[in-house]
Amino acid sequence: MNHIPSRWLLAAAAFLVLPAAAQTLGGGGSLATGGAGPDGAQGANEELERCSAPKGTLAVVEPQSQVGANLQRYGLGSPTQVLRMLIQQSNCFQVVERGVGMNSMMQERSLAKSGELQSDSNIGRGQMVAADFIVTPSVVFSENDTGGVGGAIGGLLGGRHGRALGAIAGGVKFKEAETNLLLVDSRSGIQVAAAQGSARKTDFAVGGALWGGLAAAGGGYTRTPEGKVIVASFIDNWNNIVRNIRENPSLVQARGSAASQQNAAMSVRANAGAAGDVMLPKIAGVKVLRQPRDGAGEMQTLTRTDEVLLLGEEQNGYSKVTSSRGDGWVKTILLKKP
Repeated sequence: MNHIPSRWLLAAAAFLVLPAAAQTLGGGGSLATGGAGPDGAQGANEELERCSAPKGTLAVVEPQSQVGANLQRYGLGSPTQVLRMLIQQSNCFQVVERGVGMNSMMQERSLAKSGELQSDSNIGRGQMVAADFIVTPSVVFSENDTGGVGGAIGGLLGGRHGRALGAIAGGVKFKEAETNLLLVDSRSGIQVAAAQGSARKTDFAVGGALWGGLAAAGGGYTRTPEGKVIVASFIDNWNNIVRNIRENPSLVQARGSAASQQNAAMSVRANAGAAGDVMLPKIAGVKVLRQPRDGAGEMQTLTRTDEVLLLGEEQNGYSKVTSSRGDGWVKTILLKKP
């Protein structure tokens, strides 16, 4: 029977009872704590970045179905509730309801419309606040057993006892969550900000009994729920968003950039008529001119019901058409499809 030096057993025992490593943002995580209300955040995580005043209203949408399915594998539900609390605690946006509570809000309005509510309830159309911005979350969660620590101890001790002790130490787990948040202007659809967050946690789990001949070895899993890692990643993620937007006086992205607008002007016109299409004037009094330029001689004045036929030629913002009095030119912007 192999003799195991006592110093090795003591060293192995000390390793197995190491506490779980702490979570830190970006490479290990912290958790969402406290709450938020009209008077501000209470008991929020000290590492959560904050704004001096809200920059508008915001809705958090549900993640895609495959993200929800992956979270369910770890017994986790939708992350939108914790995200909403973190966002409100940060004081960067007022959060509007667009989740499951929306069904109850619409039910109240339906009851009011049907006359079931009291006459002074004051619930109806035109009361809900619009969401200026939309946040879309995404989560990639991985959990891999490194297996390296258990193998190292097993090789150090050797024999049956080494294998037993290695099986216990093999409970080492490496967890990582990667999250993405996209902040979009809900009116224009332009992305305002995007950030990736990450959190990881290394935990040494103990199972079985070290003493008693080292025969009763068992495996263990981390004692910290996977959800805490996800939350830590989202805090890191939202902090990245806040740092990017906090000093910007306005986040509204009403129009595309100058280059985008130029691209639109140079592209093929959307919903444009083709040669042979029948068109109508948008207003009464549209002129059919003899030449494609302002001030050219008039051939005809169209009513709103006068049809013209496109001939497929354009010059100077005018389209060549055939009218009841022959071929002429009409400003393209004044024509529409029936």
